[in-house]
Parts: sequence; structure tokens; C-alpha cells
Amino acid sequence: MKRLFGGLFNDSSFYRNLLKIALPIIIQNFIASSLNMIDTVIVGKLGETELASVGIANQFMVLFNIIAFGMFSGSGIFISQFWGKRDVKNIKKVAAVSLTSGVILAIIFTTIALSIPRSIISIFNTDPEVLNLGSQFLRIACLSYIFSAITFSFSMGSRYIEKAFTPMIVSAIALLCNTFLNYVLVFGKFGAPALGVRGSAIATVIARIIEMIIMVTYVYKTNNELAARISDLKKVTKDFALRMLKTTIPVVLNEACWGLGVVVYSIAYGRIGTQAMASVQISNTIQNLFMVLTFGVASSATVMIGKKIGAGDEETGKIYAKKFSIIASIIGVVLGGILALSAPGILSFFKVSENVVHDSLMILYINSAILVIKMFNIILVVGILRGGGDTKFSFIAEACTMWGIGVPLSFIGALVLKWPVYLVFALIAVEEVVKCIIGITRLVSNRWVRNVIKNM
Repeated sequence: MKRLFGGLFNDSSFYRNLLKIALPIIIQNFIASSLNMIDTVIVGKLGETELASVGIANQFMVLFNIIAFGMFSGSGIFISQFWGKRDVKNIKKVAAVSLTSGVILAIIFTTIALSIPRSIISIFNTDPEVLNLGSQFLRIACLSYIFSAITFSFSMGSRYIEKAFTPMIVSAIALLCNTFLNYVLVFGKFGAPALGVRGSAIATVIARIIEMIIMVTYVYKTNNELAARISDLKKVTKDFALRMLKTTIPVVLNEACWGLGVVVYSIAYGRIGTQAMASVQISNTIQNLFMVLTFGVASSATVMIGKKIGAGDEETGKIYAKKFSIIASIIGVVLGGILALSAPGILSFFKVSENVVHDSLMILYINSAILVIKMFNIILVVGILRGGGDTKFSFIAEACTMWGIGVPLSFIGALVLKWPVYLVFALIAVEEVVKCIIGITRLVSNRWVRNVIKNM
């Protein structure tokens, strides 16, 4: 134990690499979460129904983003391990497959959203006004999916080759554009028409187009390692593709499983009422501000551990995993305390009813209490296990805990016990505790170390 903690705080090389990868991602995610909170405040000024409508419509986009994240994370495992060998040719092949898959996924989600927007919204809430406003928003916002997929592919790939700074800048520009356009088009400023929720959707599409243009221009103008072309896609053999699929599919299923679970949670919250959904939307927006550090560290874990394993240095990869586990626990305790202390002040910016403020505050207090467990789970699953190539176990653990524990408890709390939304949220937290116990067992076994690029 002494040796581990001594190495934890004295390994300057470890922290230089961690900061190089994590800092731009943390800044990018913090900007995104901050501006998303501003967007939520802007839409919230229209009313609780409008806020709930946009929040529900965005659940479909959240599902798309989660599955895309899984797809690009799966590809990232190969990119990070190939990066350990400095194998640029194979990195371009992986990037070509990743980009193509992302575009296909975006087309599927866009087609569904354009075809049955009201049916999608009705899954969460049957209020006629929510159905109308949510459908209007979704029908427009879904046009941004293909642009998001292209940007997301290059942005995620850049992280795995330790070039996360440019995606941070590009994302910041796009998010600032989105916030400004939201203000202009929602309220009708500077001579523009006041379009309400439709204005917010249009702002999203324009911002995503701008983001994609800047990102694609950067990648191909600089001849980046990710600048894949059709010729690279043609070089992908059947064996290469199958090796990728074997590792990537469990990651996609993992994210899809988790994403669908989040959507089902929202269905349970929506059945409690529109105010409950508004409380969840507000508290999620605030919680995301406190999770940005986690995903930055998780991305660093994936890259640093994957790079070591790809280079054949598995022992250092195992040591890195232990260090990241301890760092995750420390971050969780500190941020949990900050969230609990700052929650009332942050909520004062939202102009909603006292009931919504009260329920949001209770959710944030509960979340602060379990934040250390949530952060450990995220860094373990998204960072350590994926960096080690152990994607199948991650999927099984996520599916069993969420669908075997979290989802049933959400409906028991909402429909059977008829508890308020914050108590239902607390009930769902049991899932995180069980997942943590399973994850620790896997970590100490060292069976998560898998070189997925061996002999490729």
C-alpha cells in the first residue's frame, strides 16, 4: 500500500500525460455543460412545459449520442493501442470504419425522428402541449445528427492519439454559437422572430454545422493521423473488420444498454408528472457540470492504459489502473462535497416553481452522496476496462445492474410506491453500489488486460 501511494503522488510522468489528455477534455466538457445549463435557463424562461418538452425531445438525441459514443469508444480502443505502436496506417483504417459507421447511425436516427416524432415524445409524456412542442423541437433538431456524428468521430479519435486540444477549441466555438443563437431565436432578439422551442432547435442545427466544418477542415488541412480517405476504407480486410467488431460491439451494446436505461428512467420520471421531469432536467444539467472531470480522467485512463498494453508493457498498464482507481475515489469525495454546498445557490438561477426547486435540490443532495461511487464506476468502465480491451465484461456488468436492478426499481418507486421523484432517484442509486462491488472484483483479478491489436 505504501509503495502504491508513494508512486501515486511522485510519478511526474504519469501526471504529465494525464493532464495532457484530460485537461482539454475537461475544459471542453465544462464549457459544454456550462452553456447547456445556460440553454436550459433560456428555455426555462418560456415555462416549465417548454422546459420539459425540450428535455424529453433531447432524450432521443441523448440516446443517439450514447450509442455513437460507444461506437467511437470501441474504435478508440484500437486507436489507442495502435498509437502505442505508432501504427498510423492501421489508425487510418480504424478512423475510416468509425466515420462510416457514425454517419450510417446518424441517418437511421434522423429518419426515425422525422417519421414518428410524436410517437417518440408520447413514450415519455402524454400532455398534449408537451407532445406538440416536443415534436416541433425534435423534427428540427434531428437534422443535426449527421453533422454531430462526423465531428464526434474526429473529436473522439483525436483524444486517443493525444491531440485533444483542437477538439476543445472547436467545441467551444460551436457551443458559444449555439448559446448566442438560442438567445436570439428563442426570444426574437436583434430583429429575429421569437420562435420559442423551434428557435432552440434551429440554433442546435446551425451550431453543429459550424462545428463540423471547422473540425473536418482542421483534420484534412493538417493531414492528421485520422484523415481517413476512401482508399483507407478499401484496405480494411474481413479479418480486420471482424476483430474490430468483436471488441467494439460489446462497447456499443454497453452504451446502448446504458442509454436505453437512462431513457427508461426518464419514462418513469415522466409518469410522475411534468414538474418531476423538469426537476430531473434541471438537476441533470447541474450534475453534468460536476461530471466533466470524471470523463476527462476516464479518457486519459483509456489512452494511457491502452497505449501501454498496445506497446506490450502490461505491468505498467496494471499500475496505472490502480492509480486511476484511487484518483477517482478522491475526486468523487471532493466534488460530492462541493455539489452539496453549491446546489442551493446554483438552483437560484432557475425561474421555476418552489416544488421543482425543492425536488431538484433533493436530487442533487442524493447525487452528492453517491458521487464517489458513480465516479469510480465511470472511470473503471469507460476508462480502465476499455483501455484494457475488456469490453465484454463491462457490457455484462452494466446490463445486469441497470436492467436487473435500476430499471425495475425506477418503476416500482414511480408507479407502485408512488414516491416523489427524488426518492425514486435514490432508489435507482442501488444499481451503482452493486456495480461498484462487481467492478472492484474484476479490477483486482487483472483478467481485464487484453491486447486487442496483437497480430493485426
